[in-house]
Amino acid sequence: MDNPLEYSFEEIKIGLIHNFEVGIDEELTKKFANVSGDFNPLHMDEQYAKETKFGKRVVHGMLLASFFSRLVGMYLPGKNALYFSQNLNFVKPCFIGDKVTVQGEIIDKSDATKIIKLKTSIKNQEGKSLVEGTSQVMIR
Repeated sequence: MDNPLEYSFEEIKIGLIHNFEVGIDEELTKKFANVSGDFNPLHMDEQYAKETKFGKRVVHGMLLASFFSRLVGMYLPGKNALYFSQNLNFVKPCFIGDKVTVQGEIIDKSDATKIIKLKTSIKNQEGKSLVEGTSQVMIR
């Protein structure tokens, strides 16, 4: 999707949900490490990661959390969004090869401030929760 959706404040209803899927692969992980500068061996070194309790490389939690920016900026609410805040809870690890579903649900909106609140989540292909949180977004 190249053009963001364009919800107005009035069109936003509590309970509105949007989600999309992302395949997590080696290339994406390397690109994120290069952008973030986080080359921790848990993320980048298979031999090192094998010796941890995870048994394999763990995808950067902040790589997953970065998809909330796509959710807000492109879908819910899209073009008219101004990200205000995001809290995050990393529940379970994500691994290379996982297919994740990123979801946002409108849970509150304020007429006075034009701020909406979203429940945000990322789940793996087994439906297990990886990242949970809430965001606040101002509608411009």
